[in-house]
Amino acid sequence: MSDPYKDAVGICKTIMRNGYDAYVVNARLQREIMRDSTDIELDIMTDIDFRGLDKLFPEIEHTNEPKVVAALREEGILFRFYPIEAKDGAYPEDCVARMTPRLLKHLEQTNELPASLACPYLPEEQEDSFMGFKDFESGEVCLSGFADDTLKRDYLRGVRALRFAANYHLPIEKNTWLAIIRGVRRILDYVSVSDIMDEWRKVEAENMHLFVRLLFDCQLLHGLIPEVAALSRVSHMVQDEEESVFDHVLKVMKYYPEENAYDWKGTLACMFHDVGKLYTGEYFAGKWHFFQHHRVGAQVTRKILNRLRFDTEDIDLICNLVRYHKRFSFMLTDKGIRRFMVLPDHKRIIEMERAAVKAREGNYTEFNHNMKMMERTETPEEMLEPLLNGNEIMDFTGMQPGPSVGLIRDALLQAQVAGDVTSVPDAVEFVIRYKERENLS
Repeated sequence: MSDPYKDAVGICKTIMRNGYDAYVVNARLQREIMRDSTDIELDIMTDIDFRGLDKLFPEIEHTNEPKVVAALREEGILFRFYPIEAKDGAYPEDCVARMTPRLLKHLEQTNELPASLACPYLPEEQEDSFMGFKDFESGEVCLSGFADDTLKRDYLRGVRALRFAANYHLPIEKNTWLAIIRGVRRILDYVSVSDIMDEWRKVEAENMHLFVRLLFDCQLLHGLIPEVAALSRVSHMVQDEEESVFDHVLKVMKYYPEENAYDWKGTLACMFHDVGKLYTGEYFAGKWHFFQHHRVGAQVTRKILNRLRFDTEDIDLICNLVRYHKRFSFMLTDKGIRRFMVLPDHKRIIEMERAAVKAREGNYTEFNHNMKMMERTETPEEMLEPLLNGNEIMDFTGMQPGPSVGLIRDALLQAQVAGDVTSVPDAVEFVIRYKERENLS
């Protein structure tokens, strides 16, 4: 009779040569069991499904045993195939299963179950978002079993617990909360930024302030976005009293979705809108000053969003909102209103300012003035088309037909709407300067 263990290794190699993973579970323990038993059985972990196994091993069979994908009997040896279910965010040592129900049962029967295996890693069913959590009917978010061990099998569950708590407005069970706090460093070490952000994107806009507060309280935010967490140690004046910039940011995030209920990106921009205060803050003459914090904040936000692997288009949108969020804070003239309305996503900026005024319990004098100015502002009929058409632009600039002419035409129209160009001579001067500045040909 051939060596059963070598046969199992051979099966694993066959699976691996076909592009899948496979390994013999706890080889040392299985060898010991084989020495004391007349029934030769071996357990194999693999990520290939039944159909794939059937193509490689025609004698493969279905089985009713729990968690077993398939069984194969060859020369009196029974091979069981279990699914590999280790998560990318699991603790490294738990990425390799060391127990199966059969092995666990053997240890129980022989009274050899060590304390360390009182809650062993066993292959799980295909995981959904709620796997690893108790039913929410208890009124709180609670990891099932021993919280630290359940979290250890997939540290992404720590972030998911915060997401559930925020979206469902539930408290986090105390032992679960402590497990998350204890596991923060490992969550950051073992869970990819992309997976964390995938969970974050499932947080509703109106609940994002709760989610960020939980990230801060368990100190995940300190490792993920330290620039925002540090705002808790920066103060500014609100109604003649000092307030944490971080607390102000959370309030703005809370109030912004009241008007834009599903605007996830706009709500995220609210989280970053004052991040520049960390870098521009100065205290003199008895006051805090944050000159140009919106410009600096936009640059810092771009660095953070790149680190969090956002798409370029989303980065540009959010950074523009941070860059211009102060534009609606002052009483604007007619020309100022026109220039403001040319800004991309200016409606989002209006809502950011509305939320900021509410967060600092300020008055709406400047805000209402600007809103009335916008209502009165109508684009004159002659501004609906640029003062120069494409042929005229090419004549004055000496350019050849091409997409660059369209760029200049669009820029000219925006300048007209903003009030920077009001006549044909102004338009001619504008297109010539624009061509030289952008080095167009």
